[in-house]
Amino acid sequence: MLRYNISTVILLLIAFLVQQFVPAFTGLSHARFLIVHLVFLCCAVTVTTPTMLLLAFIGGLLWDAHCYLAPIVADPEVYSQPVESLRFGYSIILFGIAGFLMQGLNPVFRQGKWHFSALLSGIAIFLYLTAEFLVISFIRGDFTITRSIFRLLIYTSVLTMIISPIVFWLLYQIAKIFDYSLYPEARKSNSWH
Repeated sequence: MLRYNISTVILLLIAFLVQQFVPAFTGLSHARFLIVHLVFLCCAVTVTTPTMLLLAFIGGLLWDAHCYLAPIVADPEVYSQPVESLRFGYSIILFGIAGFLMQGLNPVFRQGKWHFSALLSGIAIFLYLTAEFLVISFIRGDFTITRSIFRLLIYTSVLTMIISPIVFWLLYQIAKIFDYSLYPEARKSNSWH
């Protein structure tokens, strides 16, 4: 179990590296795959609550560092929205809330019904992005939601949810390597076997 938990932390760190190379889809309101968030959410349903909280802390801390430092060192046209108004650490709380949402499906997931968790990952991404938008709007004092912002939230959530089976498959392979059972209550006829 410890080796699997360590591997989820490493997988989350690798997701941060991969996220740097994921482009935005300009034809879809600049939506993108949120690899970091998806890896966190998929890992959150497979681990215990203390490990999920550790992943939320690491993910939120590094996401805030990425969002805080990226506009300083990168092209200002890519990072056009100022992030200085947000408090460092808010993502840790949002990651934790999303992780607890995924933990709610843990009993269903342990029965081998991973597709519910895949669907919930898209919903959790949408709720995360909505909460983040509300925090930014509250700080700026402007609660205007346009169609393009709403489309961005929807498209990003759906795009990210579409690739969640790949992450679950990867987690299953890692669990198999470390002899960790993701589905202790599942029957042998599980689709992953």
